[in-house]
Amino acid sequence: MSRPYAKLPPWIDFGLIPLINLVVAFAVAGLVVLAVGESPVEAAALMLRGAFGYAEGVGFTLYYATNFIFTGLAVAVAFHGGLFNIGGEGQAYVGGLGVATVALSLGVVLPWWLNMPLAIVLSFACGALWALIPGYLQAKRGSHIVITTIMFNFIAAALMVYLLVNVLKPAGTMAPETRTFDAGAQLPKLRGLFELFGANLGGAPLNVSIFVALVAAFLVWVLIWRTKLGYEIRTLGFSPRAARYAGMSETRLIVVTMLISGGLAGMMALNPVMGDQYRLVIDFPQGAGFVGIAVALMGRGHPAGIIPAAILFGMLYQGGAELAFDMPSISRDMIVIIQGLVILFAGALENMFRPGVGAAYQWVRFRTEQPAGENVEEAR
Repeated sequence: MSRPYAKLPPWIDFGLIPLINLVVAFAVAGLVVLAVGESPVEAAALMLRGAFGYAEGVGFTLYYATNFIFTGLAVAVAFHGGLFNIGGEGQAYVGGLGVATVALSLGVVLPWWLNMPLAIVLSFACGALWALIPGYLQAKRGSHIVITTIMFNFIAAALMVYLLVNVLKPAGTMAPETRTFDAGAQLPKLRGLFELFGANLGGAPLNVSIFVALVAAFLVWVLIWRTKLGYEIRTLGFSPRAARYAGMSETRLIVVTMLISGGLAGMMALNPVMGDQYRLVIDFPQGAGFVGIAVALMGRGHPAGIIPAAILFGMLYQGGAELAFDMPSISRDMIVIIQGLVILFAGALENMFRPGVGAAYQWVRFRTEQPAGENVEEAR
């Protein structure tokens, strides 16, 4: 992705600056907690304890993080192509239709380890197809990708409501959801893995789809930085004019990039639909598509940064729920404010501290290199 300022060393660009943004976000959030008469230190301790203090909390944190890894990767791939895919929510929604199709038709016939690859393929295909039209409109008609992907979120929500109410809902029931999947379409939880370390996962829905998310992160890294297609996508994102001058098809790259991005978002459905709820329900993405934007920004579009950023937002979700329970004066709305502050500083204001950090780095570098230069002159 292009950068508005001078290039900095990776440890500053991908480590120090996101850390500074995060510290400032939590500092401002601490002022909000202080304003309602509570201790920011105690609130932070409760949030950390709720997210990482016991095995069940860790399980919930990683469960949420799994969703955010998928949607963060989806947004990041589009970013590298110079596209802003805000349609991850709708693409994940439609991806759930692909997961449910496999689960409802083959759950009674095949075991989970055969149904899971089929669900991955179909969820990717459904999410990709839902991103195809916005990508095509951007490439061929110049329609702005932000507008079309937002619109397609609403269309996806309306489509899924119609299907769940009129097509997929079992006869004689009122709830707009499919029937419960058979055992062959239920992904196993990771309780056994936690028990090997003497920990009890409890009711946390953490399941094997987290490994699918990690594999997807590795494959995105290979795609973007180790393949010709990835080089072309990054070239398009950095300079469309340079891509055209090099003979690259801008139309093809935009469409392919959106297909990959939408497919990754669609795969997010695997975690809640097959790994937790065991049925397709209304609004199962629960905002994960939008959180993926902040995850991709905080992770600088790199899988190595997206994974810890996703875990951070998983901590905010799980730790925030624990905090609202243990500290009643802090409502759920205040937790949303804290999450919004993190998104604000990690996303919209990500470059606020970059000029100062860059100037400080150049000054320190100059000061450390200057004596060596003087010694050389003296030796001559």
